[in-house]
Amino acid sequence: MTRDAIISLLGSNWTAFEETVGRKLHSGIGMLDSVNESLWSNSGKKLRPMIALLTAGALGGINPDSIQYAAACEVLHNATLLHDDVADKSATRRGKPTLAALMGPGNAVLVGDYWLAKAVELILGTKHQNQTIPFFSRTLSDLAEGEMIQLEKAASADTTEQDYLRIVCCKTASLFETACKTAAISADASAELEDAASRFGKATGIAFQIKDDIFDYGSAPQIGKPVGSDLREGKITLPLLGAFKNAPDQEARIREMVSGIAKDPDAVAEIHGFVLANGGLEYAAARLQDFVQEALDALGAFPESEYKSALEGLARYNAIRTV
Repeated sequence: MTRDAIISLLGSNWTAFEETVGRKLHSGIGMLDSVNESLWSNSGKKLRPMIALLTAGALGGINPDSIQYAAACEVLHNATLLHDDVADKSATRRGKPTLAALMGPGNAVLVGDYWLAKAVELILGTKHQNQTIPFFSRTLSDLAEGEMIQLEKAASADTTEQDYLRIVCCKTASLFETACKTAAISADASAELEDAASRFGKATGIAFQIKDDIFDYGSAPQIGKPVGSDLREGKITLPLLGAFKNAPDQEARIREMVSGIAKDPDAVAEIHGFVLANGGLEYAAARLQDFVQEALDALGAFPESEYKSALEGLARYNAIRTV
């Protein structure tokens, strides 16, 4: 099922989600509203709210709380991107200059804080707020912890696959999991279905990040991120870890190169070649497929519906997407 077909399936609920975010971001401050409108128009695939609304639809029906939580997830996601671009000193995102590059890191942090506050406001006052606030709170903690672990590991260059998965779970999968969990709560789903929704979201989020990390060793400029950017920041991701498994005799030397990447950026090309020559992309693709299967297995608990079929399609899409 294509993105357009999913939006058509969601119909007025998708429109309500878009309008909810637009209203919440409006400030009455000309400069801020202009920035917010520009950011929202370039906010990517909106995969998290799409999955959230499909989950609610599959587990009992989309209602006002479902829409509020889907909106909160997307606003929160974009807030973290604004902060990440400052932390990573990123000049571009999705092929366009970052707000930090255009207006300075201080202004980008302020706008990110505004979006973060608005995400919290979207949760407050909902029927299920007491049940959902802990999950959004945990996600905020996970995002911060994941960033700190990643910074620590980039400095030491000793990332293991266990470390990598912990970082991915914190920085990416946590919000996918919360999107699905709170959607299930909004639909008053059973505890069993809430758990299935959580497992689906987590596995889908991990698969999504693995695919992005594969792109870092490929040639997909349409994702809006320069190839090799993770390596230039000293990040050891799954394709490189997979290559280490296939060429353990070279692991120490390559890790040392990653550790010194800031002083020798030309080493990126050699490390890239090492990954391609030693099956790193194939290893990462196989692990990605493992998590796609985990997501599909979790959906086995869902009742049959168009919404479930769309979620299955999105899970499989992770393995083949090019953006």
